[in-house]
Amino acid sequence: MMGLLSGKTLLVTGVITDSSIAFHAARAAQEHGARVVLTGYGRLSLVQRIARRLPEPAPVVELDVTDDGHLATLADRIGEHTDRIDGVLHSVAFAPPGALDGNFLSTSWDEAATTLRISTYSLQALTTAVLPLMDRGGSVVGLDFDASTAWSGYDWMGVAKAGLESCTRYLASHLGARGVRVNLVAAGPLLTMAARSISPSAEAEGAAPFGAEWAERSPLGWDPADFEPVARACVALLSDLFPATTGEIVHVDGGAHAIGDRPARVPAKAAR
Repeated sequence: MMGLLSGKTLLVTGVITDSSIAFHAARAAQEHGARVVLTGYGRLSLVQRIARRLPEPAPVVELDVTDDGHLATLADRIGEHTDRIDGVLHSVAFAPPGALDGNFLSTSWDEAATTLRISTYSLQALTTAVLPLMDRGGSVVGLDFDASTAWSGYDWMGVAKAGLESCTRYLASHLGARGVRVNLVAAGPLLTMAARSISPSAEAEGAAPFGAEWAERSPLGWDPADFEPVARACVALLSDLFPATTGEIVHVDGGAHAIGDRPARVPAKAAR
């Protein structure tokens, strides 16, 4: 499996800490031979510090996905480090506190609009901004959380993720002729900074508000501290292993999305 991304250059957004999915995906991508360029928002020095923890230090380009000027110049600024990119990882999401944690009915339009612009529309904005560097096709991968049902506390972020799934299908439709694939990885709950921001109890409950019950419902089990399965899925979709797959949602959640109740899992040794 080594070398899946040899010769490829990837743009990875959303690296904030080394407990972000984007960081682990960037690390896995480098381990598979990719050259990586990161984007950072706000305190670039923090992202640059995190970038030095990767197997190979990666350059950081400033990007605020709500800044039209940043988007208009993004391809040129990436061009200072590489003349092309072969793939993009979209790992950008944000909702104000008033749009989460049970505030759905009282969320203002400004709060909902902020959530949708950053968490949904940014997939289209980012992808179109870098298209000049993807003239030979490539792969766009976004990070999702299953939006087929309502989750306690997720509120307008759940709406945004449903929109992200639809946006992925439309991008796949419009970009297929250019040889660009667009897919999502729907991860199970992980102990990221974003998960902790949804509810103060998130860390204590194991990536709540979705709860410790996730591991019970997952046929394969689920460890909210293990980022590796999601990172590997991102690598696979960014590689050439799926040349005819686009508009798809790949669930990496221990199988929980497919199970309506809580099955009794047989311990691994007994199952063998």
